[in-house]
Amino acid sequence: MSIDYQALSFEYRPGREQQHDADEAVVHPVIVVGAGPVGLATAIDIAQQRVPVVLVDDDCTLSTGSRAICFAKRTLDIFDRLGCGQRMVDKGVSWNVGKVFLRDDLVYTFNLLPESGHHRPAFVNLQQYYVEGYLLERARELPNLEIRWKNRVTGLQQAGAPGAGVTLTVDTPDGPYALRGRYVVAADGSRSPLRALMGLDSRGRTFKDRFLIADVKMEADFPTERWFWFDPPFHPNQSVLLHRQPDNVWRIDFQLGWDADPVLEKTPERVIPRVRALLGADAKFELQWVSVYTFSCLRMERFRHGNVLFAGDAAHGVSPFGARGANSGVQDAENLAWKLAMVVAGCAPDALLDSYATEREYAADENIRHSTHSTDFITPKSAVSRVFRDAVLTLARDHAFARQLVNSGRLSVPAVLHDSTLNTPDSDAFNGRMVPGAACCDAPLEHNGQPGWLLPQLGQQFTGLLFCGAGGIDDDTQHVLQVLKHAAVPLRFVLIVSADARDLVTTLARRMPYATVAIDSEGLAAERYNATAGTFYLLRPDQHVCARWRNIDARRIEQALDRALCMQDSTQ
Repeated sequence: MSIDYQALSFEYRPGREQQHDADEAVVHPVIVVGAGPVGLATAIDIAQQRVPVVLVDDDCTLSTGSRAICFAKRTLDIFDRLGCGQRMVDKGVSWNVGKVFLRDDLVYTFNLLPESGHHRPAFVNLQQYYVEGYLLERARELPNLEIRWKNRVTGLQQAGAPGAGVTLTVDTPDGPYALRGRYVVAADGSRSPLRALMGLDSRGRTFKDRFLIADVKMEADFPTERWFWFDPPFHPNQSVLLHRQPDNVWRIDFQLGWDADPVLEKTPERVIPRVRALLGADAKFELQWVSVYTFSCLRMERFRHGNVLFAGDAAHGVSPFGARGANSGVQDAENLAWKLAMVVAGCAPDALLDSYATEREYAADENIRHSTHSTDFITPKSAVSRVFRDAVLTLARDHAFARQLVNSGRLSVPAVLHDSTLNTPDSDAFNGRMVPGAACCDAPLEHNGQPGWLLPQLGQQFTGLLFCGAGGIDDDTQHVLQVLKHAAVPLRFVLIVSADARDLVTTLARRMPYATVAIDSEGLAAERYNATAGTFYLLRPDQHVCARWRNIDARRIEQALDRALCMQDSTQ
């Protein structure tokens, strides 16, 4: 049965603090404010790591309209770990190919996932209300995750010491009450009430242009690709973006110009002629949702303020070109969740949360930089800029160098956290992209006699990834693994054997029942991780590389693990 997620409404229920016999001393480990994609992802991730969490939202419905629709491969990998990725892919429209047009002419075609051997596509188009709906259904399966609807935060006080706590004043249909937590995650959107309550702001650049979004339901023979027009004859001197969504709904973005009247442009009398100009006079379609927007590229100066941590649009904002908003927000959630879980469990000091701020501030700057460049190319603000842009587009038809300059929205990729203090720099020679700070790349594997993938084997704890040679592993290596298994923060182990040494699997599984043993069925895992026999990677719970060596060494691994948990001076 199909669910109309836009029509759902959720019941308000009083929290335990509102009961007459409530224990006023209760302090929740983590409170998340905002039940959008970022807040839900954060709360689920924390709860899956066995930390109780309370999620509050001032509304009782999911989003309306498509809003965020492009979810990148990295985000899909995160949704897989949260337990709802397959639903997203099954419902969504998967795509890898985009086309860029100048007027009526195709300039060039690009493929965002040109290589095979990945579980997930480059992007899935899926309306935000589906994403929120699937995340919410997953959240309801977790017994230590409590959701409170119609809970509007109207006040905030926090103790001075790190981790000492925050007291929120929460307004409800039954009146206000006090909600206390050790840490609060503010995922309450671009207009963040928590940011306003704390007297904080975001700074950056506002672009003087307006865009119309039209969700159009229709039967059409456009391929499942991203099409972007510069100066099309049906919408001259502006740009148009066309995307397919599920349910035969198409997302169309029309550039309008700064002087456009946002109220007038949303009326059917203005929207329908624009859509007909694109689709043809005889096209049959139905308008589902219309919005006119302007946008800014900005961020808060700091994402951490005491015991309150900001994530998603509450912390940073970008233009919609490049699908960097929701994707970067979900990556904020993943970065923050494991660190909060470690700190709350007493496995890491409060200082680990400072690394959330520095890492995701770096990622936000990268996204803002790409987003600003995209917007400047799409909407040139001077005659010289426009001449340059059109010259680049004309040259791009025939010259590869010019295609590198075309920017219709550089699409979202995860930031490589090169300078993170949690990384241990390479001491051995490596090639390839799996450098310390990079998000782990997927590869096909064979596990328990069945085809599978690398990323699901990595779990959501610190993981040691060991590539075995033809002789398996020696006694010294096995001893090191056993020592690390009983460390203060125990590691999960994944052992990779090559396809021509598959006979080792039974022996390794018997000697190390605590490890996952998988076959590199196509050799892509070793290739992508530039691995030789004995290569060892230390991976974070958010599946970022934090260290790698050509040979396993317990002392170096323990030092790298301490560094990744802020348990030692990062200058050592």
